[in-house]
Amino acid sequence: MSPQSKHAITTAALLLAVLTSTTRCGSLATAAEPTPARPVVETAEIVQAVLAEVQTQLRAAESAAPPASAPAAPSAAEIAQMLLPEVQALVETEVEQAPTTSAASVSDLESALVRVYQQASPSVVYIIVTGTGSGSGFVYDAEGRIVTNSHVVEDARNLEVVFSSGERTRARVVGADADSDLAVIEVDALPEGIEPLPLADSDSLQVGQFVVAIGNPFGEQGSMSMGIVSALGRSLASQRSATGQSTYSLPEVIQTDAPINPGNSGGPLLNLAGEVVGVNAAIASTTGTNSGVGFSIPVAALHLVVPSLIETGRYNYPYLGASFDPEITLDEQTAYSLPQTKGAYVVSVTRGGPADEAGLTAASGSAGRGGDLVVAIDGRPVSNFADLNSYLVFDTTVGQTIELTVLRHGQPLTLNLTLGARP
Repeated sequence: MSPQSKHAITTAALLLAVLTSTTRCGSLATAAEPTPARPVVETAEIVQAVLAEVQTQLRAAESAAPPASAPAAPSAAEIAQMLLPEVQALVETEVEQAPTTSAASVSDLESALVRVYQQASPSVVYIIVTGTGSGSGFVYDAEGRIVTNSHVVEDARNLEVVFSSGERTRARVVGADADSDLAVIEVDALPEGIEPLPLADSDSLQVGQFVVAIGNPFGEQGSMSMGIVSALGRSLASQRSATGQSTYSLPEVIQTDAPINPGNSGGPLLNLAGEVVGVNAAIASTTGTNSGVGFSIPVAALHLVVPSLIETGRYNYPYLGASFDPEITLDEQTAYSLPQTKGAYVVSVTRGGPADEAGLTAASGSAGRGGDLVVAIDGRPVSNFADLNSYLVFDTTVGQTIELTVLRHGQPLTLNLTLGARP
């Protein structure tokens, strides 16, 4: 084997070893003497240079005539040539992964988290409800109004607000809404330098986006936790449901894995720009503590409900006067004798309500057949009750006339319905 071929194979083998390690850690540090990690882009540039050298050595090896006694096995140059596709593929992978694995990205995330906490935490408050418990809230406006959960201040007689500086003051309830689990309380004056938290746009959030929760879990004031948006479009049962008063639910609720524990209720869920994207309200847990599934009231509900709570102390939801099967399974499709599973199936209609007056038909008999299947509202397709509920809550108002497209006994029918006010 010629010296050129030996050098080509050695260089290629070394390159493969380096590439295999750097695609995982993004650095060229050795085990014996650790060095600061290089950004992956820089590593890829080095690898490209080495690859060019390998190709030069291969060309030299291929031009050298093999000895007459050389065995029939592949030559060194041929072996090295076979390695090149794998080397090139690893180089391309290294370059493609560079933006997401660089050390600079980690530093940027840390800086963003520090900045969000420093800007937002002074506006997050600890709410003590004398004799019943505690929760969190955040400053909504410069007039001293604070947003929290309805269940935090329910039946409260004495409210005490503690700011991050340690300053304490009394507060009073301005308004509360059990169906969205939102409430507004008010203090006479804010401490100097406290600013309201900005609200994000209603449609700006995406699954996978980083979010942080700031609040007072277990009374530990000013705690921050981080996670991602796990899902959007969840539903949260009304606080009235716990007492059997209703089966209403709030749509478009945010699911997050940011740790939320008792005491976080009413605190803000923030994006990395420091904007409020939700209000932390509940957890799904068998122990009462965080299990990685938390729920936050969407900022769209704040935009909708809070101004009305400030102005009138309450919020009036549009009312249809009917109840629906939440989601139609294949077995239910057969039982109901429906042509499809998509839609909101009417299981009952309140006598004298808007749906009744519009002629909406409910299921009847032991099999529950004969009900209308709502497939569109104002021309917008309805896949299940969640779609219908979301449109009603966020896109309609009391007194508005809507158009329902239904399938009755498999045939399409259009009904005009004037919405009432939710009782």
